[in-house]
This record gives sequence, structure tokens and C-alpha cells, in this order.
Amino acid sequence: MSSGYHTRWVVPPEHRESEEYRAAGRRMALAEAVYARRSALGWSPAQLAERAGLSEETVESIEESGVDPTLPLIEMLAAAFDSVVRIDPARAPAIRFEAHAA
Repeated sequence: MSSGYHTRWVVPPEHRESEEYRAAGRRMALAEAVYARRSALGWSPAQLAERAGLSEETVESIEESGVDPTLPLIEMLAAAFDSVVRIDPARAPAIRFEAHAA
């Protein structure tokens, strides 16, 4: 791995408190959770889109951190995944879709 200029990003504390930074973190958490669950199920973006009633472009935008995680969207995705959703900002990942307990 190179040791170039951008190998370590340092975010100043005042930026971490900004709403824009926090909103970006929420979008990234949703993106990671959707991608992880979709991949675990072996689904393509098109398959998730069909099951969730979304367009494939919307699923791709979610996975690219381009969509805010609203409650209706999270509920729609949880239903499509037949999963429960766990949201805990104090943990990583902050959002997780988990299979229903047997």
C-alpha cells in the first residue's frame, strides 16, 4: 500500500458535529446495510428492486450513499429482505438488516 497524501483522512471535530457530516454518515450506513444484506442473499440490484417495489436505479443510488434513510424506505427494504432492522448509532454498522429468528 502506498503512503501517499490521502492515505489517512483526518476529519476535524467541528466537522463531525455538522448536520451535513452526520447525514452523510446515515446515508453510508444505509448503503452498507443494504449492500451487505442483498449480497448475503445472493440477490442482484434488480432482484431487490423488484421485491421492494423500487427502480433498479434507486437501489443503486441507495448503495452509492445517495439516498437519505427515511423510515418508510427502511420499512420497505426490511419487508423486501424479510428481515428485522436494527438501528444503533453507537455501533458499527449503525444499521443492520437481520433474518428473522427461527
